[in-house]
Amino acid sequence: MIKKEQNDILTLGIETSCDETSVAVVKNGREVLSNIISSQIDIHKRFGGVVPEIASRNHTMAIINVLDQALTHANVKLDDIDAVAVTYGAGLVGALLVGVSAAKAISYLLDKPLIAVNHIRAHIAANYLNDSDLAPPFLCAVVSGGHTELVDVKDYTHYEILGSTLDDAAGEAFDKVARTLGLGYPGGPEIDKLAKQGKNNIEFFKTAKIISDDYNFSYSGLKTAVINYLHNARQREQEININDVCASFTYYALEPIVQKAFDAARELGYENIALAGGVAANSYLRQRFDETGKKYDINVYVPSLKLCTDNAAMVASMGYYNFINKVNIADLTLNAAPSL
Repeated sequence: MIKKEQNDILTLGIETSCDETSVAVVKNGREVLSNIISSQIDIHKRFGGVVPEIASRNHTMAIINVLDQALTHANVKLDDIDAVAVTYGAGLVGALLVGVSAAKAISYLLDKPLIAVNHIRAHIAANYLNDSDLAPPFLCAVVSGGHTELVDVKDYTHYEILGSTLDDAAGEAFDKVARTLGLGYPGGPEIDKLAKQGKNNIEFFKTAKIISDDYNFSYSGLKTAVINYLHNARQREQEININDVCASFTYYALEPIVQKAFDAARELGYENIALAGGVAANSYLRQRFDETGKKYDINVYVPSLKLCTDNAAMVASMGYYNFINKVNIADLTLNAAPSL
């Protein structure tokens, strides 16, 4: 069994907000002992997106096996766990309920604290698992399928949203454009792959200005512009270079995030900036953050690709900081909050 010092805290994390069933064990909020992820991507591909009822049923079937794997991989027993952290929102209500129910049962069985975790804050905490030297305050760009936000991380449990999307999220835009191009689901990785082979040479808007003067974002207009471009080209029987469409769309979608994130970090006087969320796996976004960080002498922190996707290790990390700061300590009345 793993050697556990007297002051060590082992947090069990549970994540079921969408289509990944994940359980992890993390020591002291920073050291990943296990992070088991059971993905449903292949199941939902045939539908072109996540079907909530199917996701919930598969979480129910997978959760016990994933829990067993996480404990075995971490080389710990259930009795060794000090706190149980679970994503309770945001996400799909049925999917969230599977994880919340499992966490409550384990907490009751062990008589150990139950910690409620905000999914977006967990994504930010993924950076703590990659870099032991990262500590608040810092600026974080959260870019995912459901959220696009610039967050001032003041300390481990105190955040301020500086700007967010006014309509659709960046990840949602990637999936919609991918479907229109016939690339399937999930769309982000496919667009990323093709964009590397294309050129940013398509102007989807008549005006070249794509970056507003505030810290908010908007993607509904970009989605419509790309769809109209493709529709008009097909109507005229013009050849469409899909690689160039992907490269140009990627620029329009992600360059505002790069520029606004570093503007905000510089305005706050922060030396550190981080990326979080599923779209943080995009190679263009990671490269541009690295380049811009060097330009402005700002340290850039980016999670590993595995920690960009939904996973329980990030939930356990955030749960640890909630626990030691006595924040979001829950009881058995905890319920899912899909629109958190």
